[in-house]
Amino acid sequence: MIAPDRLRVTYQLTCAPGEDPAARARDVAYEQTVELPPACVPPDIAARMVGRVEALELLGGDRWRAVISYDPAAVGSEVPQLVNLLFGNVSLKPGVLVTRVDWPAALVERLGGPRFGIDGVRRLCGVTERRPLACTALKPIGRSAPQLAELCRQFALGGIDVIKDDHNLADQETAPFRERVARCQEAVMQANAETGGTSVYVPNLVSGSPRVVEQVELARATGCRGVMVSPLVVGLDTVHWLAQRSEMAVFAHPSLSGVFFRPGHGIAPEVLYGEIFRIVGSDGVIYTNSGGRFDFPQAVCDAINAKLRQPLGAVRPAFPVPGGGVDAKRAPYWIERYGVDTILLVGGSLYAQGDLVAASRRLVEAIRRHSR
Repeated sequence: MIAPDRLRVTYQLTCAPGEDPAARARDVAYEQTVELPPACVPPDIAARMVGRVEALELLGGDRWRAVISYDPAAVGSEVPQLVNLLFGNVSLKPGVLVTRVDWPAALVERLGGPRFGIDGVRRLCGVTERRPLACTALKPIGRSAPQLAELCRQFALGGIDVIKDDHNLADQETAPFRERVARCQEAVMQANAETGGTSVYVPNLVSGSPRVVEQVELARATGCRGVMVSPLVVGLDTVHWLAQRSEMAVFAHPSLSGVFFRPGHGIAPEVLYGEIFRIVGSDGVIYTNSGGRFDFPQAVCDAINAKLRQPLGAVRPAFPVPGGGVDAKRAPYWIERYGVDTILLVGGSLYAQGDLVAASRRLVEAIRRHSR
């Protein structure tokens, strides 16, 4: 949601027996900004910079809802400071959960969001139909670069739209980054030339600055049109830089994000994936789908999808990418549930079928058939 001026954060606070919820909310407001006792803060700074407790209400039991607003000046223009302000020092205190953020329009405009968004990613993939995209991952770690390239070739021959590295593929000796990207991109291009297809290969970036700059340049030079990163591994600011400077679509992987999802503490998945990842520049956000290996609740998945697509000032909507055990046989169900503005990430259930070309074709045909 867009707020007119201040950055409004809704926290769920779990109070200890006898703890004053108002004092707890004030503690969050001070800890997240000036980090000093009230008596030690100059009045003019307190008036400008200390978070304001705008609402406090009992949710039930020991849980309280606190709305605290911050001056966007406390963020400046830096993505790391944004996250620090939302959930910095208070992440070290128990029972603090970020459940909602209302974003000031000026801050959202400054951060920019996805370069391509849903419509732009479709164009990059050469898809003119209004349908979900099919995605798969190159697995497992330990395969050589030629072996991974062969997988690319088969998936592209089968019509998979987005063929991405697995998030564990880095710069290992078994498949060095430079060789892997060159071979995989060449294999996809050759398969596209053979079939008239438009499959896209997306390499995984796991390096920070300055090496990520070299990897991006290499990927772009080979003809890649998108990259994947794990924002909480390489840094949210790296995602922002990629969105602003790389001229390639950015797909976000959820690795490490589970540390935020403790009961009653952390950042709600729909806020982290659906808003923060999107606002810093992710064109597609991978998350673990309900019924898969990680079994997110269905309501959480629905909320993530809604946040990624909902209007947010001038920020483009981003693709939800449910994965983590999506069965190819259930593609029609997920299309009906999630709609056409979705990328279905299907991995293990394609590999299990043996013939990757035929399995990929069946998946793509099912997607097309159930999107009409």
